[in-house]
Amino acid sequence: MSLETKTHLDQETINQLQDLIQANIDSRDEFRHASNEIQDLTLSTLFQSLSVQREEQANELSHFVQINEQSPCCEGSLTASLSRMWMSIREQFSSNNLYAVLAEVERGEDQIKHAYEQALRSTAGSAMNDVLTRHYTQVKAAHDRIRDLRDEHKSDH
Repeated sequence: MSLETKTHLDQETINQLQDLIQANIDSRDEFRHASNEIQDLTLSTLFQSLSVQREEQANELSHFVQINEQSPCCEGSLTASLSRMWMSIREQFSSNNLYAVLAEVERGEDQIKHAYEQALRSTAGSAMNDVLTRHYTQVKAAHDRIRDLRDEHKSDH
């Protein structure tokens, strides 16, 4: 049994990275979509910033997949695409559009947060643990911020 390094990752770790790349792409696309769905400049700017963060995370993970001589995932999931479509429909029919968008974004953040938690459990001790832990800290902070914003606007709903 050889020691796993970032340039020689186990296949299970690479599979987890692929899942996280897709989760980051989904989150990036959802934030981009949400930033275009709302009129609130502060939230739109926040969503754009988080979109950039998710893209950077996907790119960093892709780098590690590539140096392990595999092709990284490069597109989001069908489920996330359907979620963005649902967000648009929900936003159009909601009396509180801001709450509707925040609720849908928070639901997406639950998914990426859980994806990182699963990856950290299944790759405990991996050479990628420091990177995944740093990403998870950013994801968790964004999740909590979006959740709190959603809750602030819930009373308007």
